[in-house]
Amino acid sequence: MGISPGIRLWPYEILTPLGAGGMGEVYRARDTRLERTVAVKLLPEGAAPDSDARRRFAAEARTISALNDPYIVSIYDIGSEHGREFIVMECVEGETLRDRLGGGQIEIRQALEFTAQAASGLALVH
Repeated sequence: MGISPGIRLWPYEILTPLGAGGMGEVYRARDTRLERTVAVKLLPEGAAPDSDARRRFAAEARTISALNDPYIVSIYDIGSEHGREFIVMECVEGETLRDRLGGGQIEIRQALEFTAQAASGLALVH
């Protein structure tokens, strides 16, 4: 992934990479002001200053920050440093759905619970 542990984006010290996709890279970081762990999502390198990617990235932060649901992360901050746009959000610890499903079949009750949680978040967004 694009940046090294120890790099600082304002008061956020990058610790470890969490994942990457088409809309950015996500890192576990430390908020040095509030002494808490956060997730920092960076727009992919090379996005032009006036690009659709930057507009979508900013729109994502605005949309999510307006929501309040236990199944949607909270947005804490947005910014730009070292030529990279970033969103700072709640860091949710635990097993990913991908990891959980990689362990084999799950019980129908658990599958329904996961589906209900996802539907709750999606219903709020739409």
